[in-house]
Amino acid sequence: MRRARHISERKSEQGIVILIVAVVLLFVVGAMAALSIDVVTVYTARSEAQLAADGAALAGARVLASSGMTSDPNAATDGLRDSTRALGETIASRVAMSNEVGGRALTAGEVNVSWPNLGDTSFLTNPRITVRITRNDLPTFFARIWGKTTVPVQATATAETYNPSGANALGGPVIPVAPTCVKPWVLPNLNPIDGTSQIVDPTTGSINNSPGILVNTDISGTLLESVCSRGTGPTGCNTSTWFPGTVAAWKFYPGAQSSFAAPTVFPSCTGGSSYEQSVAGCVQAPIACGSTVNLESGPLGTGFTRQTADAVNCLTHATSNASDADSVDLASRPPSGPYQFLAGTNNPLVQAGTLASSTDITVSDSIVTVPIFDQSSLPTTTATVIGFVQLFLNSDGNETNSNGANSGRIKTEVINVVGCKNGANPPYILGNGSSPVAVRLITSP
Repeated sequence: MRRARHISERKSEQGIVILIVAVVLLFVVGAMAALSIDVVTVYTARSEAQLAADGAALAGARVLASSGMTSDPNAATDGLRDSTRALGETIASRVAMSNEVGGRALTAGEVNVSWPNLGDTSFLTNPRITVRITRNDLPTFFARIWGKTTVPVQATATAETYNPSGANALGGPVIPVAPTCVKPWVLPNLNPIDGTSQIVDPTTGSINNSPGILVNTDISGTLLESVCSRGTGPTGCNTSTWFPGTVAAWKFYPGAQSSFAAPTVFPSCTGGSSYEQSVAGCVQAPIACGSTVNLESGPLGTGFTRQTADAVNCLTHATSNASDADSVDLASRPPSGPYQFLAGTNNPLVQAGTLASSTDITVSDSIVTVPIFDQSSLPTTTATVIGFVQLFLNSDGNETNSNGANSGRIKTEVINVVGCKNGANPPYILGNGSSPVAVRLITSP
């Protein structure tokens, strides 16, 4: 009898133990679930901070890429380096503060911009910008039961602006670039200022700064045109013998579609020719420094110069002249400051109502990249690319030649120059859209 009662008491104790274990497990699982919510919140905030840092670093580096600083050997002494750096810091900070981390926008005190190689000679050709995001007051939810009410969140990103012309001068390895969106205008390596000096050294890729090609006193002083359009009449490009045996500064050879294939997506304002689409749209295939491109050698058609004019006006959002297209801000251009541009009334952002006309902008559809070849070897149906020039285009307007036909001449200003060594080999650094001066992140998220 006594033994039976003892067994009964033990059975009841077993039920209590099971209940206690269940309660403890419920508490542990609940605590782990609560803690996991805080962990997910922290990881999400860190991802947001990393995206903000990446975007800000790339934006700051892009300012340097379009400023003209990496193509100006005197940037350290003429003030361009410091003014460009100041603008890059401003843009990077604004981009960072436009992002939310942990449910709110970042403040100025949570964004730090620095230049890791500012004191080094490489800064003028290969500047680097670092953006550090720090938010110390990210609130917790369930971790408060352990007295942890906030946790810090940090992220860092470093981006670089790379111009291989200056990298050659530093004596280090020179990696060639391969920009996309290159226009089918293949230029001889001749400076438009004097018509005879080289733009880049065809052996080393270094920039020739005498005379200086980067700072023009008059944007209409360098007129780009095809080799067959000026003074040849409306049918000059329509003959089978138009391909010239001489070269001249700022007279381009039209690139063949085999090298500059028309994009599948292009502005609706372009005409039906593949050439116009290649000018007004973005040729997706990268053109590598040191590569060989094909040139058009047959008849281009009686309307070739008109096609050039129409495509440029389409690209620059100009209806009939340059007044409604973007323009160079003459109050801020090297050496007094980095290149900036003024939004025209037909700028897509102005048309959308998100930007006021005449506002300073750092990017524009009027900025293009064209390849250059070594003019010491006359082209036949091909040309070897030894560098690129980045140009700002004004529309051609309604200018006509002596025969009454549209001349197809384009007002240009040189923004950047990039050269490469002869025989440049892969791997290549891909350029960014219209810029042959590459911009890329060099730190992993």
